[in-house]
Amino acid sequence: MIEIKKLAEAEAAHLTALRRHFHAHPELSQQEFATMDFIEKELAALGIPTVRIPHGGVFGFLDSGRPGWTVLMRADIDALPIQESAQNLAGAKACVSETPGVSHACGHDGHMAMLLTEAKILSEHKEDWDGRIVLMFEEAEELGERGVGPMLRYLEQEKIHVDACWGSHVMYCVPAGRVALMYGAMLAGAFFFRVKFHGKSGHGSMPHLAVSPIDCFTNFATALQSYRVRRIRPDTSFTMSFGMVQAGDTPNVIPDTLTFAGTARYLDNECGGAFREDFWKLLRHVCEDFGCTAEVLEDQFFPATVNTKEMTDMGRKAIEETLGEGTLFEMVPWMAAETFSITELTYPGIFAFTGIQNEALGSGANHHTPEFDIDERGLVSGVEAALACVLTMLREKPACPSFRKQDLESMLKLTEVGEARPL
Repeated sequence: MIEIKKLAEAEAAHLTALRRHFHAHPELSQQEFATMDFIEKELAALGIPTVRIPHGGVFGFLDSGRPGWTVLMRADIDALPIQESAQNLAGAKACVSETPGVSHACGHDGHMAMLLTEAKILSEHKEDWDGRIVLMFEEAEELGERGVGPMLRYLEQEKIHVDACWGSHVMYCVPAGRVALMYGAMLAGAFFFRVKFHGKSGHGSMPHLAVSPIDCFTNFATALQSYRVRRIRPDTSFTMSFGMVQAGDTPNVIPDTLTFAGTARYLDNECGGAFREDFWKLLRHVCEDFGCTAEVLEDQFFPATVNTKEMTDMGRKAIEETLGEGTLFEMVPWMAAETFSITELTYPGIFAFTGIQNEALGSGANHHTPEFDIDERGLVSGVEAALACVLTMLREKPACPSFRKQDLESMLKLTEVGEARPL
């Protein structure tokens, strides 16, 4: 039997060194070449064979040599276009990005460090577990053409069977040493939209000779404000916002174009899908009323990240038994979105939040902010939780009658950025 807490504690210094290496050398989405080189080198030193998937990431395959379940463990690897502050909420950070304008302001450096540490412990104790581990280091979780599609397609094309999956995310509001693992949706789904209206320019003194894309947009935006009351169940979490509106630069000239973009967030995938359909229907109607045409620049739909009930039962029990009673932290779902949602609709699994908040150290700033920082001691607990859950999966092989596998290609088609197209 693997002594999880003892082994994780023994790797604490190595875990911290890994995190600081990744933190000092961040790379943006679809540019993580040096990061993948480093990951492959670390896995090779452990005797773990790897495969690099173009525009996807790196797989490592760890086999105990005995038959059993196959569990996928995932870490995302990209950074953000954010200039990091050298200060956190209390003082100077222990480690700062060395790349101007780029930083691991979401915590993916911690995710990579934890998964490599978990791989090290599992590889050095293969006699204590049966089955196979698929290590998935995923590119571009944050922006653009995400890496999850090429990665999961590879597993299907190569007929690599996966029985269950594990993922985690460091969480700014969960105290270090604690772990959150809830039933149902852990994170929201997200619908990303970007649209360009085309009208007809004109002078403000003769607006009837123009076709104003601004009037078209304001009517569309107003109509959307009542959508929640008209179409969303009161007990369902849903939010929608515009993050960008650009049109014109002169007060007395009506512009001929307007571009807007935003997102909707939802915990219920049917609710999110219905909003997406109604969004485009309403847009067509408003364009017809105001004489504009519309060009769709972005239409991406990601499902919510939903834990499998039976896996959650098992995971909560395993975490408390291994890390101690009171380790589990209860919280509401995070309304951010995650590409692991697609993995978790392909295989039954669980997604957990690893606590990294420590007021004394100054960690606790929100994700995607310059002050974001990690209490690295929390990563040790993250390793313990991951190993507790994955080793229990391999040992108990829980049946998951509540799981409903979704078609991978249908999900991936909705996530594609694609080319601009007329509405």
